[in-house]
Amino acid sequence: MSTISAGTTTGTALVNAGDTTGALVLQTNGTTTALTLSTAQEATFAGKVTATGSSSVAGLKIADVLETATVSATAATGTINYDVTTQAVLYYTTNASANWTVNFRGSSGTSLNTLMATGESCTVAFLVTQGATAYYNNVVQIDGSSVTPKYQGGTAWAAGNASGIDVYTYTIIKTGNAAFTVFAAQTKFA
Repeated sequence: MSTISAGTTTGTALVNAGDTTGALVLQTNGTTTALTLSTAQEATFAGKVTATGSSSVAGLKIADVLETATVSATAATGTINYDVTTQAVLYYTTNASANWTVNFRGSSGTSLNTLMATGESCTVAFLVTQGATAYYNNVVQIDGSSVTPKYQGGTAWAAGNASGIDVYTYTIIKTGNAAFTVFAAQTKFA
């Protein structure tokens, strides 16, 4: 049994690797949380996990990552609320029917401003199917307020690409309270 400390909270951790599943038990102030590891060294965490490194040690190293993608038989039009807490990729499979606004937020009940700390970034992709008449993302918002992105190549796009799939990639960096810089790119796939 090992003792761990997190701020002013001290608990104990017990690792049992004597069976085929293994178990990691974290006890903090009388509350026990069990994390189960499979023989493939798999763990599931609910909530926020923070890993902190230093100038010489990375806080987190990831070899393989799967991100959640939402695939929807929806046409891009109007204002589209992009909830970053539920997907990294949003794919609309029905032909766009008008230019649209994309509004980035944490979720329906959480603003992106609340979700992110200054100095954090988030990168997401929005895949839009285009028909013979193409449309494009003409307004970008964060928490309902318009922002002017920095566009790849230096010029805002003025059209979509007909009969293909346009992939819009956005990197959002929080630079202060309710202040964001957005880097945006549009790429055609056919």
